[in-house]
Amino acid sequence: MSKVIKLYRHPLSGHSHRVELFLSLLELPYELIDVDLVNGEHKQPGFLSKNIFGEVPVIDDDGTIVPDSNAILVYLASKYDSSRNWLPEDPAFAADVQRFLSVAAGPVAFGPAAARLVNVFGAQLDHEAARARANELLDTLDKHLAARDFLAGPVTIADIACYTYIAHAPEGDVSLDPYPNVRAWLERITLLPNYVPMQATAIGLAA
Repeated sequence: MSKVIKLYRHPLSGHSHRVELFLSLLELPYELIDVDLVNGEHKQPGFLSKNIFGEVPVIDDDGTIVPDSNAILVYLASKYDSSRNWLPEDPAFAADVQRFLSVAAGPVAFGPAAARLVNVFGAQLDHEAARARANELLDTLDKHLAARDFLAGPVTIADIACYTYIAHAPEGDVSLDPYPNVRAWLERITLLPNYVPMQATAIGLAA
């Protein structure tokens, strides 16, 4: 593929990172375009024309604009993974993947992601409630991962969607130490060919 996919992102956004990671895993050429969230670039008409909700990430794939990190993962897997390993066609397998995309948009977002938002960005959220939700999620996932390597069978976009905010949970004062199966799963993600990390922030338990 000769076209370069433009990824509009923020370097500390876990939603943005999950897209960057997947682009790299798929070995697709891409260009990172940082959006100035601090000065409200994401709420200006130029960006709102790409995403009416004014949020990163957004990709521009040769004129096809796709916002929302999970939607982008589905788009990229559907278009560029002809083997359908990342987003399987089998109905039951595909449903299991979708289940964890919902986990990424729900418990992950309101747990470890929210706790990290408080520490990294100063978000006015209930930090203790977010940490409690994070630990509840991690306990559930640790039990789920006791007998499997990845969330929905072989590695899929389900893992990519959930990975970043869980990996960076210590930045929100959420310890991963009590969850050995989760930590082993995170390590397996880092060992995937063409893995790229998200920029770390020395804050919370990660300081």
